[in-house]
Amino acid sequence: MKRIVVIALAALGFVVAATVGRYYLVGHGGGTSSSSSVSIGGPFQLVDHNGKAVTDEDFRGKYMLVYFGYTFCPDVCPTSLSIVAEALDQLSPEELDKIVPIFISVDPDRDTPESLADFVPHFHEKLVGLTGTPEQIKAVARAYRAFYAKVNEDDPDGNYLMDHSSITYLMGPDGKYAAHFSHGTPPAAMAKRLAEIL
Repeated sequence: MKRIVVIALAALGFVVAATVGRYYLVGHGGGTSSSSSVSIGGPFQLVDHNGKAVTDEDFRGKYMLVYFGYTFCPDVCPTSLSIVAEALDQLSPEELDKIVPIFISVDPDRDTPESLADFVPHFHEKLVGLTGTPEQIKAVARAYRAFYAKVNEDDPDGNYLMDHSSITYLMGPDGKYAAHFSHGTPPAAMAKRLAEIL
């Protein structure tokens, strides 16, 4: 019974997060097409899955395909990351060389560099996992207009969930917003749009 309640809360949280995320983007020129008027993204200071401190400047010259999630996510994150991986595998080697897929954790309390190092290889060899302090995560999520919040954080076993938006952002080589993909975008459609932009 307890598991059913947790799953129901997670499903409800996903609907809320998706709605909030869409509101933020649509309210600021969102969509899968490029728009220079959209204020999404910005500087960040985080730590990658190898324990190395990185900033947004380390990715200049490459497109960043950015997704916010967490390693304990039961379904939405694995689905989204699998779609990203499949889309990337449909690109040519030249196109793939221009892009860096990035997974930013919204659960810094549990997602250490070590746990990210175990997690990201399950999806794509190019995937970079990033985490940081709660303050750093809050700052980067705010910059990307990404929503997240703890659910059932009073669980005595510490098995809380995280509500979070499930949008994948494409940032240009200059670090500016280029496009975004809603949750459930088919891999072929994502690959086609990426190829057009790249």
